[in-house]
Amino acid sequence: MKKLILLSLFTLHSFVLLSATPTILSTDIAGDIDDTWALAHLLRSPELDLKLVLTETGDSHYRATVAAKLLEVANRTDVQVALGIDSGPFKDSDKHQGPWVKNYDLSTYPGTVHQDGVQAFIDYVKNSPAQEINVIAIGPAPSLAAAVTQAPEIAKKCKLYGMHGSFDVGYGGNPSPTPEYNVYADVPAFRALMAAPWKSITLTPLDTCGTMLLDGQNYHAIWSATDDPLLRSVIENYCIWAPRVPWMDCDFFTQKTSTLFDDVAVLMSYSDNYINYEDIQFSVSDEGATLRDPDGPYRARVAITWKDLPAFQTFLTNRLLQN
Repeated sequence: MKKLILLSLFTLHSFVLLSATPTILSTDIAGDIDDTWALAHLLRSPELDLKLVLTETGDSHYRATVAAKLLEVANRTDVQVALGIDSGPFKDSDKHQGPWVKNYDLSTYPGTVHQDGVQAFIDYVKNSPAQEINVIAIGPAPSLAAAVTQAPEIAKKCKLYGMHGSFDVGYGGNPSPTPEYNVYADVPAFRALMAAPWKSITLTPLDTCGTMLLDGQNYHAIWSATDDPLLRSVIENYCIWAPRVPWMDCDFFTQKTSTLFDDVAVLMSYSDNYINYEDIQFSVSDEGATLRDPDGPYRARVAITWKDLPAFQTFLTNRLLQN
């Protein structure tokens, strides 16, 4: 009987691993802290098998260093790290999570580090035997856009889940939509993403992701998880980041998270729970506004309203605490 139980558990474990969807994360991690939370969320999601982290915009080496250290803390050095298109090094004052990686050398990462992230993305998708790959984009995406422009056929193997746009609601639940950073920071890249022949496109705009955070008992449970190296690292980064960012008042970091925009994109890649979706045809202005437009060139499945935000907040807390 004991052998039978052990065999059943092994079979179940193998099934979970085999059924997990290969996933690539395109991220501007170490700018806003929500990318760090989203990477932890992804690593704690058994439905997703993270294969590659592609760092986007600005100082891609710095961003890759933060991602690599977090992966090493999580004992996930099987995940490849790829440096995207680089626009030059940041000043120390712009490295908002810099103190956390001050003594971490990217060259010591036990896993694979690709200097050419665009080619690494193309090669992974082309060579993967998987019939379907999730691509989760949680930042401006010039490298991802370059990849699907150079090799548009690879998009046909992938489902895109993006944290982009603002249709009916703006930042912080404001009833007026506004250009959203991941779009306006690189409008040509976003347009290229939307024009690529993905198997499907699903977006979370500010309408949903702009009101997502953890507070109260949920946040306290994460804050108190001192025996969990991954969550401890997330909180360490949050405590470093919060006093250093110039664009918002984060003196609340002992009480709640900042807005966790990117966790909604991760959720969408494995679950349709908690959110109401709408198929929207739209255009993109030169200023980065995503505009409902029946004659627009783009169409996506859009997470437009919450069914039950508190239920997702509790779900995410419990998922992060699974170790």
